[in-house]
Amino acid sequence: MSELPSAVLFCCTMNAIRSPMAEGIMKLIHGRRIYVDSCGVRLGQETDGFVIEVMDEIGIDVSNHKPKTFDQLEDSFFDQIITLSPEAQHHAMDMTAYMDCDVTFWNTFDPSLETGSREQRLEAYRTVRDQLMMRIKKAFPRHGMADI
Repeated sequence: MSELPSAVLFCCTMNAIRSPMAEGIMKLIHGRRIYVDSCGVRLGQETDGFVIEVMDEIGIDVSNHKPKTFDQLEDSFFDQIITLSPEAQHHAMDMTAYMDCDVTFWNTFDPSLETGSREQRLEAYRTVRDQLMMRIKKAFPRHGMADI
């Protein structure tokens, strides 16, 4: 069994869609056992409404999430940084050049780029949510605990 990190940061471009989803999923799976935060390269205005809706479908409330940037993080010590967009990957690599921190790139589709009906757009968000759930469960398994 691999040892879980004590602090994980998820980051994307504006901290309004992908990284809040990942943060919420990680907190659902691991609760307070792992410190989890998220941020963006640029500041998003607010959490995307479709994110709030699809996360609510699985019992995660992200309606109070306030987007923030790397510069606004209260803590800068993380064992693992998971980047979800190319821009976030570049920023994290620059930030961690002199830190002992693992940076992992999970190139994740931005569902806000989806066009079509409301249901088609929601389905794109659900797909991203479900992919993040699978990746997080695989990368950070809950050893000896009931599966979610």
